[in-house]
Amino acid sequence: MLLTIDIGNTNTVLGIYRGTELLDHLRIESRKSATSDEYGALVATLLSQRGVPLDAVRHAIIGSVVPPLTTMFEGLCRRWFGHEPMVIGPGVRTGMPILYDNPREVGADRIVNAIAAYERCGRACIVVDFGTATTFDVISDKGEYLGGVIVPGIGISADALFSRAAKLPRVEIVRPRNVIGKTTVEAIQSGLVFGYVGLIEGLVARISAELDAQPAVIATGGLAQLISRESSVVDEVVEFLTLDGLRMVWARNEHTRSPGARSATTRRGGRT
Repeated sequence: MLLTIDIGNTNTVLGIYRGTELLDHLRIESRKSATSDEYGALVATLLSQRGVPLDAVRHAIIGSVVPPLTTMFEGLCRRWFGHEPMVIGPGVRTGMPILYDNPREVGADRIVNAIAAYERCGRACIVVDFGTATTFDVISDKGEYLGGVIVPGIGISADALFSRAAKLPRVEIVRPRNVIGKTTVEAIQSGLVFGYVGLIEGLVARISAELDAQPAVIATGGLAQLISRESSVVDEVVEFLTLDGLRMVWARNEHTRSPGARSATTRRGGRT
């Protein structure tokens, strides 16, 4: 079995694959202060509850935007699973040209999302990932990573209102009854939900105009379902897009990568 590990700023999501089938997934809080033994015991318990023995996990791949946790999960894989994990980064083959001025700046999650989305639709596409930040990743019709957009996530915006405006309450991020809020809570919810719908639709329109094409739009991340239900531009919501991308990258490297290898730099415009 393959363990895919998507380390984000807020949560870490683990997927257990047999071949191309996602058997189960685990979601845990990303805590920089935790040790590999703490996380290892937690992961082992969760796997056990799902009937997956530790020795069934023969391979692991990590995609991370939190460097301290990358090191911690590498240690976890060595100690608890007995092997060196593959880590998304320079030297790992993705099969996708990265047309960024500095390819090292592109987060691992954005790269694997782009790979999974293009594999899914086979044409120009935009991935909208509703995470701690809301990111837009743009892939050309030829399967090239062109770049994207980063904006503060919905949760960050809600927290900023609560912490910086003395009279505004913390609210649950749900669809309000109407766009025109009749209470302060509903007014904030309207701004968060419908405001982000407008943001998504406006940026997709501008990106499409620059591409001179009508790309497919795939949404993923925690609030993807909520926002996508209100938007006319999202074609599909894929909950585990990042985990699928990690699995695809591992499959592209499993026969060519020597054990424990980590190497090389990514050239601008080159395949990584």
